[in-house]
Amino acid sequence: MLPTLRCARRTFSTVAGDPRAECWAGLHVYVLRDTVKDSPALQPTAVKVAWDSTDLRVLFEMTDSHIQATQTKRDGPLWEEEVAEVFLDPVGDLESYFEIEVNLLNTVVDLVIRKNRSGMTKDLAWDCDGLRTAATRQPKGWCAELSLPLRSIAAELPRVGTRWRVNFCRIDRPPVVERELTAWSPTGRPNFHTPERFGWLEFAG
Repeated sequence: MLPTLRCARRTFSTVAGDPRAECWAGLHVYVLRDTVKDSPALQPTAVKVAWDSTDLRVLFEMTDSHIQATQTKRDGPLWEEEVAEVFLDPVGDLESYFEIEVNLLNTVVDLVIRKNRSGMTKDLAWDCDGLRTAATRQPKGWCAELSLPLRSIAAELPRVGTRWRVNFCRIDRPPVVERELTAWSPTGRPNFHTPERFGWLEFAG
């Protein structure tokens, strides 16, 4: 069964990448799990999600003993190092979806993935207009915050009760061991691009 995330309504201001900010207090914490084994992560990731009249806000709080981040170019290959990722399919037909990534240096990749006869295509020409992000070092790792303008990713603004297909993921590369792929809705294979395994985000009041 696919998981459902109830997205609470909140009042936000700046995008600071601060997990102690009042706007995040009291929100439900969603924990990422190994995307193949559906087991707890070696280095845990906590995710909080909320929305207001204009934006969807996502906060990743990541334990990390050995952070890898050198990529500084927009739409560069962030996935070759360590990154937090958001996948969004507002239409819900699983034919196309948005992918947005951020690393500790606050470098962003944003693209559209579309299905075709041979598999999938990546459109890196798309930019999420109005996207705001912040990434900060924390005592036990790092934190990434994304503010996603609703009008940039959906033809119609969501209302209370609207449901989108989503996933929240992380690539971690601890020293010595293999990379760890974790997801809110595990895909059952070492690949995040499994839209049929995206969970549901429900906009709540």
